[in-house]
Amino acid sequence: MSPASTPSKVWNELRRGNERFVNGEPSHPRQDVDRRAEIAFTQAPVAALFGCSDSRLAAEIIFDKGLGDLFVVRNAGQVISDSVLGSLEYAVEILHVHLILVLGHDRCGAVRAAIESQAEDAIPLPPHINSIIQKIVPAVRRVSGLAADVPIDPDTIDEPAVGREHLRDTVAELLERSEMISAAVAEGTLAIVGANYSLLEGRADPDIVVGIV
Repeated sequence: MSPASTPSKVWNELRRGNERFVNGEPSHPRQDVDRRAEIAFTQAPVAALFGCSDSRLAAEIIFDKGLGDLFVVRNAGQVISDSVLGSLEYAVEILHVHLILVLGHDRCGAVRAAIESQAEDAIPLPPHINSIIQKIVPAVRRVSGLAADVPIDPDTIDEPAVGREHLRDTVAELLERSEMISAAVAEGTLAIVGANYSLLEGRADPDIVVGIV
């Protein structure tokens, strides 16, 4: 691994880009015709980003990156699945990224739905939506402090706390289910950062770090 592509340097690069975005001074790098031609037959992203599908989390904009800079995987609520694991393992093993950024955010619809699904009068969700929401329910239950069979009053739940707990669960499951990724972290060639994004401020603040950044 060259000094130019350590997990630490990649993370610092992303943080600088996010700071430019927060300050309203983005440079919009590598978004022109020449860049498009340069990467038409190959890619070498600096990081993989796994985030929520929310329309307000446009990864390249948030971190002021361009075409080919980020390998982006997104689904509602950033929940781990086989396809997510396969995609991230591809980024690590084939594309040789040195950082996986797991990005949660405030006011997440999936988090809110998970909270409301635990209410006494909750309306059953469609099967495919429910399969996503059930991945977030453990975080809801821990924050509530109530037993699994006790209904929850959604208005009493700290929604940001649920989002943070779910983010940590996501990072933990990623490491638990992917031997490839956990081995790369142990070897020091990869780091994982779990960050929370503020929709109003535009800032991505790290919450959990696995590896050296």
